[in-house]
Amino acid sequence: MPPVSHRPVDNLDDDDYPAYTMGRAAEMLSTTPAFLRALGEHRLITPLRSEGGHRRYSRYQLRIAARARELVDQGTPIEAACRIVILEDQLEEARRINERLRAQDSEPQSKASA
Repeated sequence: MPPVSHRPVDNLDDDDYPAYTMGRAAEMLSTTPAFLRALGEHRLITPLRSEGGHRRYSRYQLRIAARARELVDQGTPIEAACRIVILEDQLEEARRINERLRAQDSEPQSKASA
């Protein structure tokens, strides 16, 4: 019996795997391909390209695009929406780093008191 490959399942489970075409991504977000291209022009998301040169989006990128669309729908200019989303993402990453550092700092203290 040949070995079972888990690669396709792994790719589908991967938040960064570029699984969605531009058309499908636009449909999922109820937006237009032009909106997705604009997000790329403002450097919010950079889709990977297929061998044929077509844009492909990951689930992570779709979440970012959905947040930008939410802001634009509320009247925020697209340039500002992209900047807000970038700053929100940076803030979340800083919070994760701080939490990890706090956890590392508390480890030696708890071992020393044991």
